[in-house]
Amino acid sequence: MLPITLNPAKIAILLIGDGPAADRRAAMLGDAGIREIRRLAPGSIPEAADLDGVRLVFIADRHAPDSDAIAARSRAAGALVHIEDDPARSDLHMPAVLRRGDLAIAISTGGASPALAARLKRALAELFGPEWQGRTAELAALRRDWRASGADAATLKRRTEDLIERRRWLPRLSSHSQNNAQIEEEQQ
Repeated sequence: MLPITLNPAKIAILLIGDGPAADRRAAMLGDAGIREIRRLAPGSIPEAADLDGVRLVFIADRHAPDSDAIAARSRAAGALVHIEDDPARSDLHMPAVLRRGDLAIAISTGGASPALAARLKRALAELFGPEWQGRTAELAALRRDWRASGADAATLKRRTEDLIERRRWLPRLSSHSQNNAQIEEEQQ
């Protein structure tokens, strides 16, 4: 598995399908900042013009014969394909994503257990609340200022780490490790 983050402003995306799964996928794409989603009507197979410039195709709410034909045509045009709830026939897996402004935390099981990824997302939402949107924006502004004043990558990292530590934005990992060890000991 190779986790990556795509810049939606630089790639064209096509969504094929209708119904609840396609609507959820459209909402996910909107949450990711994608403002222009090409969408084909149910029952249609994309033509060359539909796939012109498309690099990512989502197939949702489709039956296997249509999905296979759509996937083949999409791949031939140079696009990666995601078939809803079918990791074996997909080129990529979609993670559960927790968003806090520009902060995106992605959890993936490689398609093995989407329910586990969703549950971990809910758990992380308790640790990374809405305040992280402002924290991320603040760090972005500081980073721009630090870079403008000539800070190199190592300095940027150190200053960021120092600020996070001073503000105590994250719990100390050692205390979590101790708590986990204590829980494991109690369960034995």
